[in-house]
Amino acid sequence: MSICNGEISEGSASDLFKKRGVRFDSQDMEEEVVSVRSLAITEAKPFGDNFLESSQSRMLIKGGKVVNDDFMFDADVYMEDGIIKQVGKDLIIPGGTKVLEAKGKMIIPGGIDTHTHFQFPFMGTTSIDDFYTGTKAALAGGTTMIMDFVVGRDSSLLDAYEKWRGWADEKVCCDYALHVIITSWNEKIAEEMEILTKEKGVNSFKMFMAYEDMQMRDQDLLQIFEACASIGAIAQVHAENGDIISMNQKKLLRMGVTGPEGHLYSRPEEVEAEATNRAIILANQVKCPLYVVHVMSKTAGDVIADKRQKGYNVYGEAIAAALGTDGLHYYNKCWQHAAAFVMSPPLRPDPTTPKHLMQQLACGALQATGSDNCTFNSAQKGLGSKDFSKIPNGVNGVEDRLSVIWEKGVMSGLLDPCRFVAITSTNAAKIFNIYPRKGRIQVGSDADIVVWDPHSSRTISVKSHHQAVDFNIFEGMEVRGVPVYVISRGKLVVEDGQVHVSQGAGRFIPTQPFSPYVFACLQQKELFPPPVSREDSDMLDGEIPTTPLSASSIPREFMHAKSAAEFHSRPPTRSGGRNLQDSTFSLSGAQIDDAKGQRSGIRVNNPPGGHSTGLWQLLPCCSLVPGN
Repeated sequence: MSICNGEISEGSASDLFKKRGVRFDSQDMEEEVVSVRSLAITEAKPFGDNFLESSQSRMLIKGGKVVNDDFMFDADVYMEDGIIKQVGKDLIIPGGTKVLEAKGKMIIPGGIDTHTHFQFPFMGTTSIDDFYTGTKAALAGGTTMIMDFVVGRDSSLLDAYEKWRGWADEKVCCDYALHVIITSWNEKIAEEMEILTKEKGVNSFKMFMAYEDMQMRDQDLLQIFEACASIGAIAQVHAENGDIISMNQKKLLRMGVTGPEGHLYSRPEEVEAEATNRAIILANQVKCPLYVVHVMSKTAGDVIADKRQKGYNVYGEAIAAALGTDGLHYYNKCWQHAAAFVMSPPLRPDPTTPKHLMQQLACGALQATGSDNCTFNSAQKGLGSKDFSKIPNGVNGVEDRLSVIWEKGVMSGLLDPCRFVAITSTNAAKIFNIYPRKGRIQVGSDADIVVWDPHSSRTISVKSHHQAVDFNIFEGMEVRGVPVYVISRGKLVVEDGQVHVSQGAGRFIPTQPFSPYVFACLQQKELFPPPVSREDSDMLDGEIPTTPLSASSIPREFMHAKSAAEFHSRPPTRSGGRNLQDSTFSLSGAQIDDAKGQRSGIRVNNPPGGHSTGLWQLLPCCSLVPGN
């Protein structure tokens, strides 16, 4: 499939669905009943002021199955003034309530995209999707909250934060939060981090380990990680070895490799895995929780899985692009097509990578999903037509994330619906300390809700998506699982594939420091092991004291050890096993096994019938929280 010359070989959504259902008024309940329809992405037409006014106060979703990260149950959901007020059966609700019939459908928390870059100044240009088109597209796909990134290369962090708030507040159609990128380190930055955390609602800071104008060195990373830990913030890293990448880029360009494939060659998997491992070790030295963004390779994912199993406080994020497609597109003969997939770290050409990452999400090795939506149109990508290192890095994904994950995860049997909710919404809310306000269907939570049809399907296409970018990396992919209704802040914003949003309707959601989901494990651990207790005399120079050790000072495991001289020893067999042929007779009557503790039974790791590996054996204790 190619997107060269602005043409797309496949993919039109216009003939995929037929609308069904009927609209009528119930005289008994004085309710407006709207039947569930299959979703077809069409051009939105405004409802008008009366519709928005009637839907913003009271709404009931009836007859669906509520799906949270830990369990599913049949229930109705009533919301009023943007808050969930009742969840259950046979609810008593006031007259005039708008009712959405959801029989056979799932009622899930709105998606939370942990990673977007709207109107982002980057690589000599600015991403084409701004906070309006980006959040509109997010809602169209079932995402009701996004988390974007502030960067201030030439200004203070506080000034950059205020600039992003100014851009976003007047445009966002859904709720949002902000991470802040740190590109240099000094005392002023440390002071501003503390202000952002305590006063501005920011609890996460991101550092780049690549890109020459933003790359942070290890000594700076250590100090930033330490600062994050002290103020209750989560450290995020873009994990790639920037020095190796820079060297590889220069070599490839000297060899005449200028096309998009050079982007892949310059950033092999081991470059991502090395930086991931290094960042985790650095953060662990100062006991700072670490969140690794856009895990793109199997090896990087395996590094995180291994460290979590050993008890490291690290979290991994997969993105829609890595879960839904692969890096074979970099070899496409059409330059425009290949360049459309350029992002960092790059998509991996190993076609088994998406499934591997999905399996890691399923077992808890990775915890959250985002999109890393940073879109540039064909003309912007063309800035690197003679030099792959100048192709603006970024792809789409904010609109299609939920459907791609449902298709590749749930429909393949790797995820169940509860785990789907966990990795697309709930875990993000827990990590960034906005749970249960977000990420859950329960009384008191925000009315950010999606009525999800697990059986309907659609074909992803640039012709029908709501983003400003002129290509889609999932072009032609048929996905099952679509949002029938999307409710944001208690308002119905998506119905029958039509998106009806108000610019500026979203709100900034502060993220508070010291998320209990992240910091609880750290608070139970000491920074270093306790010191050895010594007397003053132990510190004197001279001969080693010959005073016999008291019994209380001898470790228990050595209390009853017998001298090897008491036994007739014998060499092992050639293979290293125990020699059972030579005599072990001793006049004392002692046996060589007498020093070993006796036990009535022994656990067999591989019992008859097969080896059992439970989920609890794969995860550290701090990850055994439901939905982790």
